[in-house]
Amino acid sequence: MSRLKLTNYHSYKELLELSKKMVKKNYHLKNLIRRPDRLNQFSIRIDNFFYDFSKQRIEETILKELVQLAREVKAKDEFLKMISGEIINVTENRAALHTATRDFTKIPIFLNGADIKLEINRVNEQIKMFSSKTHQKMIKGSTGKDFTDAVIIGIGGSYLGCEFVFNALKHSIKPKIDLHFLPNVDIDNFGQIIKEIDPETCLWIVISKTYTTTETLANLEQALLFLKEHHLDPAKHLVTVTSKGSPGDNPSNPVLASFHMFDFIGGRYSVSSAVGGVPLSLAFGHDVFIRFLKGCHEMDVHASNASEEKNIPLVSALISIWNSNFLGYAAQAIIPYCSALSRLAPHIQQLYMESIGKGTTINGEPTDYKTGAIIFGEPGTNAQHSFFQFAHQGSPFPVEFIGVVNPIYTKNQAISKGVYNHQELWANMIAQAQALAVGKDDEDKAKYFTGNRPSSTIIVNDLTPESIGMLLSFYEARTVYEGFILGVNPFDQFGVELGKILASDIRNQIRMKNTNAAYDFDSLDPAVKFYLDTLFKGSL
Repeated sequence: MSRLKLTNYHSYKELLELSKKMVKKNYHLKNLIRRPDRLNQFSIRIDNFFYDFSKQRIEETILKELVQLAREVKAKDEFLKMISGEIINVTENRAALHTATRDFTKIPIFLNGADIKLEINRVNEQIKMFSSKTHQKMIKGSTGKDFTDAVIIGIGGSYLGCEFVFNALKHSIKPKIDLHFLPNVDIDNFGQIIKEIDPETCLWIVISKTYTTTETLANLEQALLFLKEHHLDPAKHLVTVTSKGSPGDNPSNPVLASFHMFDFIGGRYSVSSAVGGVPLSLAFGHDVFIRFLKGCHEMDVHASNASEEKNIPLVSALISIWNSNFLGYAAQAIIPYCSALSRLAPHIQQLYMESIGKGTTINGEPTDYKTGAIIFGEPGTNAQHSFFQFAHQGSPFPVEFIGVVNPIYTKNQAISKGVYNHQELWANMIAQAQALAVGKDDEDKAKYFTGNRPSSTIIVNDLTPESIGMLLSFYEARTVYEGFILGVNPFDQFGVELGKILASDIRNQIRMKNTNAAYDFDSLDPAVKFYLDTLFKGSL
């Protein structure tokens, strides 16, 4: 794959010129949003999903040029190549086929001469049978008790997306099996989880593609020790989700079940594979997981088929590039006005920042433009009492608001100041977007709001599995579209490797000390020696 640098495209140069006018008074958002038909012109609606970007700092000519940029770089062509199974992850010579895990069409997807959907369907059928038998109490722990809880051992993409979906759905669907997440090698993470479970009724689900991730293996050893201390057979309490033939898929180390994951699906894009399928099917039933997949598929179809100017993930990606490269914003907040979506921002943080934060193009050239932004977030209205002081009067950053039309709780609700809680929530969401855009003049400069701070708003009707699937797929498609336009590979993550290598060296030093108390750290960098000496002394 070879292409021009982003900065060499005609549309990019035109956008640089267009960005200069945005400092003019008549392009302040308080003036832009007053224009007739602004909302209709700068929003896109599909079934159960509404994307409003009318409060972004753009106007007609800018939007047209952004769309032209997408056409120049052939972003949709790249997306279609991705979903068809072409080698799109060029640095690792792999396809990127997370969309195949929720493709309900009858069209085969060939990779190396084989239809991968057959293997995906086999794994899904295996998940269905295992979760069904567990719920029917045909699969039990080593003392004959039914399973009530499951601990997910995995880090990064092996848990973040699943945790987001689980937390989003558990508000409306009572879990059959409660999920707990053990990503952190911090022993206190483990200590807290074991307070919440009964060892005899708990499954341990180890999720690792290669079964070599340091944190995951350390937590697995801790879980095995815990099972041993309670005289429980690991073979009747462990489940693995891993690559075929990995150490976690070894018949000589028997487990209750082993489910395969694939090289053509990266961890942060893997929620719709067995990585999410096994825990979520155990939690809610496989039928709920299939409904979630159908929501993902609905957004995948839209991302594939809609024209550039009506394509929600693509337009959102273009606006992200406009904000970072042409308006100079270094961060973006994701603020769901819905507590059930509290784990959305951490998942998108990894999905987006690990995908887009690259220093070289797919041609191996250093980037001389911005690749992505810092993603962070917190549910509203909590965020308003946390960092919205900064959002309104500090260094500006774009905000993405997310609203849910219908709350899950439908029983009697109290009225405060004439409105119900959910109405109060929406009043705040609408007001915050308005306040960021318009600002406020005041002779007291401490109370002056500049306004002109961009935001978008996403609305879904409810928190069904289908809606959550659409929301997840939207962010995945937006991320890959942004990567394609920027000319970076959104599927590798070499930036995480250096710290792991250095940690391995330091781990070896710790191991030497563990086996020989007389061993010292005198030959090491003084700072490393200080921290290791402190660790072994047990105090400063």
